[in-house]
Amino acid sequence: MRLNYYPDTDSLYIDLSEKTSFESREISEGVVLDYDENGYLVGIDIDNAANKFNLSELVISKIPVNLQTIVA
Repeated sequence: MRLNYYPDTDSLYIDLSEKTSFESREISEGVVLDYDENGYLVGIDIDNAANKFNLSELVISKIPVNLQTIVA
């Protein structure tokens, strides 16, 4: 899973899979779910993310994780 924030567009993309998005559905204003060709959820796109969430803190709880931080 990858979380990518794009400050120039204030969008947050949560990549849940390496599979390619085949279909997208907007479930609420500025929130789009991406599905693969088999209908499995592969990503979540959130517009105006900084207005919807506190992006300054990320808490991971009880998830076995190999944490990588990439600062651009």
